[in-house]
Amino acid sequence: MSRLISRAESPSPTGIDRVELIYAERLIALAPARLRYLAVVPPGRAALLPTALVEQFLDALALRWRTGEAAGTVRRLAWRLRIAALRGSFSKAMPGSVYLLLSHHHLDKPDLIAAILTKHHARLVCLMHDLIPLEYPEYSRATEPARHQLRIETVAKFADAIVAVSDTVQLALGRTLRKLGGGAATRVHSVPHGATRHAPDPSTGSLAAAIGPHPYFVCVGTIEPRKNHLLLLNLWRRLRGEMGDATPRLVLVGRRGWENENIVDMLDRSPALREVLVEREGLPDEELYPLLAGARALLFPSFVEGYGLPLAEALAQGVPALCSDIDALREVGGDVPEYLDPMDGLGWRRAVLDYLPQASKRRAAQVERMDGWAMPSWDESVRGMLAVIDGLQATGTVAAPTGLRLHHGRPEQAIP
Repeated sequence: MSRLISRAESPSPTGIDRVELIYAERLIALAPARLRYLAVVPPGRAALLPTALVEQFLDALALRWRTGEAAGTVRRLAWRLRIAALRGSFSKAMPGSVYLLLSHHHLDKPDLIAAILTKHHARLVCLMHDLIPLEYPEYSRATEPARHQLRIETVAKFADAIVAVSDTVQLALGRTLRKLGGGAATRVHSVPHGATRHAPDPSTGSLAAAIGPHPYFVCVGTIEPRKNHLLLLNLWRRLRGEMGDATPRLVLVGRRGWENENIVDMLDRSPALREVLVEREGLPDEELYPLLAGARALLFPSFVEGYGLPLAEALAQGVPALCSDIDALREVGGDVPEYLDPMDGLGWRRAVLDYLPQASKRRAAQVERMDGWAMPSWDESVRGMLAVIDGLQATGTVAAPTGLRLHHGRPEQAIP
């Protein structure tokens, strides 16, 4: 619970936050009697938390991120959990348990992980989201590659099973773990995320006034160089000069991240963008989904991703997407989205202009392709994780989860 407690002040979740909360909610629904909750408190001490208090916190946090309400309740419950952790017991061993770590939180503290596993005679199952700091260190904070290397070394040493969020991450993780030796690469499995279809009314979103009657495109994600916002900002500045007030609006949803000075300069100082750009640090789901529903398309020009949750969520709502031509996004979208080189500014320009008209044939063709696209439900995804855990608890070994399909619904694409 450490990461979710630490996110109590956040008005909206990151992708990893969203996945961790969904897992918690679905595990409560699917396997409540098997759950215990753990948090790490300074100075690096792990404690079990009161189940009822944790589940009150999870309910309040879900409400906060869904509607924007209950901020005060979330803060109060987070403080009560921190106090409970400080007063809590680390001595209650639970032999035969599995420590399920759903984020990368605290994996850079191998001694702490070892102490938890030893005390509880527990096995470790980790959900790994990406290897971006190691494979693309230029997109990370300067200290992050060394921290991520330590996380991977901790996983290699202690994890009995490693679950990757995509086949792309599974392959990358396997390559990295083979370099470390010890056979950890054989313990990596891929379990795809789920998706839930919403049916929001675009007219109910709070951004309607800011966007006005103009057609618009949406980009969802932390504002950082890896997400390639500069391509979109330069494109929209050019469109503004050519189209004037007829320029479609560009809506950016996401907090400002790191190493992004050039992007922020354009956001804050470009007069050409001022009238055609709408930026929101974060939106609760009840505002985000109506926003997506009314967009001409989701724009996803990233250079690298471990998964691509905004793409999955957009397609689940029936919203077309223009995406970078990278493996992780092709894995999520299959044949439905249009894939463009993230360096091809003219290609992105043509696509945006082609998707702009209400009677766009190019956009309609993508909407038609959605008939063949499907994803697992979140229940199916979490059951895939439970299958990994069940295998460990029953036999000490893990068979690959069966019956789960890749996201675009092709029967031949069963997960290995």
